[in-house]
Amino acid sequence: MEFLISEYFKRNDLAVKGMPTVQFIADELHISSNYLSRLLRAITGQTTQQFLQDKLMDFAKEKLSTTDLSVSEIAYELGFKHSQSFNKVFKTKTSQTPLEFRQSFNSRL
Repeated sequence: MEFLISEYFKRNDLAVKGMPTVQFIADELHISSNYLSRLLRAITGQTTQQFLQDKLMDFAKEKLSTTDLSVSEIAYELGFKHSQSFNKVFKTKTSQTPLEFRQSFNSRL
């Protein structure tokens, strides 16, 4: 499943199609969405949406640490219509703004 999500993110489908749905992932894995949700909850303790959002933030961290794209450009690539929404979700998940993350990452190099 992680490979499927990673490939979806890398194809830059987020800007056009948005986050993959639970049904999309279940269909790709040839299982029911209910089974996927129960399985994921049992393994990770998270809902499918929480799991996807965490994976999205991991991808955002990768973009922030390996590209020179602006935060707004990254937000758009990740499917956010407004960079403020991306900033809010990122800060909620990581306790840092995207810029703070980028600066702290760059200061470690």
